[in-house]
Amino acid sequence: MNDQFTAQTPAVSSAVTDDFDFGDDDRKTGRADDANKLDINNLPDLLTVREVADLLRVSPLTIKRWGKRGKLPAIRINSRGDRRYKKDSVLWLLGVNPAE
Repeated sequence: MNDQFTAQTPAVSSAVTDDFDFGDDDRKTGRADDANKLDINNLPDLLTVREVADLLRVSPLTIKRWGKRGKLPAIRINSRGDRRYKKDSVLWLLGVNPAE
């Protein structure tokens, strides 16, 4: 069966595969650098969506979804309803005891 599949599959040109990099090294968004700048010991009491996302290495949309599901409750501030997250809640998600 494999011989039939191979015979029917067109060969991929080496020129196509040579130009395409399958590694993630070229995909730098800068978010890992932002996460490295955040010091767990010196975090502010309230964190923005972006700060929490960078710290947890997830998308800001994921943080908002977790807030809606109750996994990471948000505090709404100002008339726009911007979200802020308590440092203790974020540290709890990381498995760090804030009292230590």
